[in-house]
Amino acid sequence: MSIELLAKDLNAQGGVFCPSPKAHMALWNSHPKVYLDVAHTGQAKCPYCGTVYALKAGEHFGGGH
Repeated sequence: MSIELLAKDLNAQGGVFCPSPKAHMALWNSHPKVYLDVAHTGQAKCPYCGTVYALKAGEHFGGGH
């Protein structure tokens, strides 16, 4: 499964937690909460379920001028 994210979907550190409501995972079949750093490389894969969270093309996270 692959989840496309907007920069606003990331937390202040540039990551997301899996399982995520965006992945439409029911609580009964989810795994422990895992933090995934998406901003660093533009995507991250959950080691438990294999879901890939990726920034949508053209989206950028963080400050910088």
